[in-house]
Amino acid sequence: MLRLSLCFAIVVGALVLAPAALADGPLLVTQGGAGTVSHDGAFHYVTVPNGTSGTLLEKIDAHSRVYWWMRLSGSWGTPTVGNGAVSGQGLARDGRTLVLASLSGPFASRSRFLVVDPHRMKVLRMVALKGAFSFDAISPHASRMYLIQYTSQTDLGHYIVRAYDLRTNRLLPGKIADRREDEDTMAGYAQTRTTSADGRWVYTLYQKPNGEPFVHALDTVRAAAYCVDLPSSPRTNQAVYNLVLSLGNHDRTLAVHWRSGRPWLNVSVGSWRVSSPGAGFPWAWVGAGIAGALALLAAGALLLRRRRSEKVHEHTGQELGLA
Repeated sequence: MLRLSLCFAIVVGALVLAPAALADGPLLVTQGGAGTVSHDGAFHYVTVPNGTSGTLLEKIDAHSRVYWWMRLSGSWGTPTVGNGAVSGQGLARDGRTLVLASLSGPFASRSRFLVVDPHRMKVLRMVALKGAFSFDAISPHASRMYLIQYTSQTDLGHYIVRAYDLRTNRLLPGKIADRREDEDTMAGYAQTRTTSADGRWVYTLYQKPNGEPFVHALDTVRAAAYCVDLPSSPRTNQAVYNLVLSLGNHDRTLAVHWRSGRPWLNVSVGSWRVSSPGAGFPWAWVGAGIAGALALLAAGALLLRRRRSEKVHEHTGQELGLA
């Protein structure tokens, strides 16, 4: 049975005017469910309650068998993005570091995160921070953890992204923001996300308070961020929750498409140019048409040549009295 943290109820109450968004940033923390999936899909790391004040972290294989489990003191869950359609977050690409979040939520006396080594079944450290923080992402080799810091307890839609150095155990100064934009805070509600194959880039689809969609691209290695605004319309804004992100072309193209599979937009990674799939002059179709026309002309010419040859043979046979 899926157990949602108290912070989920807080977010739902705060987002009455934005029913499509269940959380801003990965604020939702869950127990049970699919948990966090390993990169190869072989295992799920799932947290379940253990008594009134404890947690079991279970490693479950593809056949739903518990591979191992470990007891944790306190109530911990898996950070989950937006509407929960994306599998849990917090597992580094190398598979050796898993971050869990406290079920008490970011507005407790301190924001708490538990860092676990799932290979050795060992708790590495607990991170406790003054202020309201929720988990956002982790770098491929777990050198840095990225957090969302809320700037107001009454307006959950405004926040900044911070970096925490897991090697030195300290919150780094400053914020991670798009240098091309002069904004004090970010504003929006996370809907879904996808991550590059190497775990370096994390792409999150957000919806602004006014309904407009945008993609937040986070480089977890260089601690850089880019915000890409997407086309907005009343119809699209009402259905942002139904959009999905995926990567193609060797992670060079970010596709924004509907859950049905129908394509909508492509974002070129690096230049961050937004285009419609198949936009531009359809040279491929023109080329195919020309090739088809040439094939028909060639076939027609060959048929005409054969008919002329048959008439020549027929005429020759008549002159020789063979016909």
